[in-house]
Amino acid sequence: MEGLHLTADCFDCEAAPEYFVSPESLRLCLSNITVAAGLTIVGEKFHPFTHEDGSPAGVTGALLLAESHVAIHTWPERNAITLDVYVCNFNHDNGSKARQIVDALIALFKPRTVSRQELQRGEPGTGLAWEALSNNSFAATRINQVVARHTSAMQDIEIAETTDFGKVMRIDGAMMTSEKDEFFYHECLVHPAAIAHPEPRTALIIGGGDGGSCEELLKHPSITSVTLCEIDADVVAMARQHLGKIHRGTLDDSKIQHRYEDGFAYIGSSTDCYDLILLDLTDPVSPTGNSLAATCMTPAFFQACARRLTAQGMLVLHLGSPFYHPERFSATLAKLRTAFAQIHPYTVFIPLYGALWGMAIASKELNPQAILASTVNQRIKHRGLPLLKYYNADVHQALFALPNYVKDLMPAT
Repeated sequence: MEGLHLTADCFDCEAAPEYFVSPESLRLCLSNITVAAGLTIVGEKFHPFTHEDGSPAGVTGALLLAESHVAIHTWPERNAITLDVYVCNFNHDNGSKARQIVDALIALFKPRTVSRQELQRGEPGTGLAWEALSNNSFAATRINQVVARHTSAMQDIEIAETTDFGKVMRIDGAMMTSEKDEFFYHECLVHPAAIAHPEPRTALIIGGGDGGSCEELLKHPSITSVTLCEIDADVVAMARQHLGKIHRGTLDDSKIQHRYEDGFAYIGSSTDCYDLILLDLTDPVSPTGNSLAATCMTPAFFQACARRLTAQGMLVLHLGSPFYHPERFSATLAKLRTAFAQIHPYTVFIPLYGALWGMAIASKELNPQAILASTVNQRIKHRGLPLLKYYNADVHQALFALPNYVKDLMPAT
């Protein structure tokens, strides 16, 4: 059965002694961590060992899960532990939950040295990657082969081959982008605002380490500088090596200025102003409701973005699915309204995400929805844009035509 098997060997741990010798303390913390990760305990066994003189010699403990198991062994005389976590991915991908357990236990035991391993289990070419749309709905894509996998200081990054999407990038088990459908997302994130601007020159991308947004922006000849602020340099490195069909070399273009830091903090500290700011981030929503991007998108952050825009500048971001996460969709628009006079949501179906996806353009004065189709065509021709796969003048107008259920999510003016 397809699944993820994780092990970790931890040495010179600085955790409280009770966690090495007390079965009950170990059981309680392991159970709490496992439940917090969202896995289901169906059985347990924790056994203490003693030396010949009766002194504690460590504990072996195991939780039986509906999804498989969590096991731990402690060596108090060495201040060491070993961890073993296996989860099957039959109904959906539990990989991120397994990693959450290992991360939490490592944080609890505070080792000075850690050796971690990951093993994908199951028949080659038959693994399913499950994308959680909500707590109750999932989309699945068959993974033919994992091309590369890397655990950075911040997250797990995977490049895999699929039949329908070509190479895909997954971060912490969630689909980010693919070779075959990235144009749905990147063209619609970039061109509606870039075309609505009379002559965009400077842009800031927060996130966007795959390079797809850079590639679309540089199709506009007026662009002189793009600051790519990606918190994890390893995402860019993985994209450089494996996702050339998405960034097409633009990650190394001289117009791209790389900054590897927290983009939310950069917005607050920077004094530069931009014609376009693109929030090309990981999903602003998650099935559990936990998301760094979501928690950082506050009214204060959007007000800081407004200060970093030129008079005709525009902020572009994606909002998640208006169907699966309507509360978050509506709340983000309400926060935008505290900072911008013009707020224009639009939607596009993203095949990789398995859902109609929401995006929005916010600005101080420009209304991208008001631009005429003839003007869009004129600017496309004047700028010599190559034939795009998704965006054109008709699409520009259609993107902003919202279904009634989406209109109902708009905050009151």
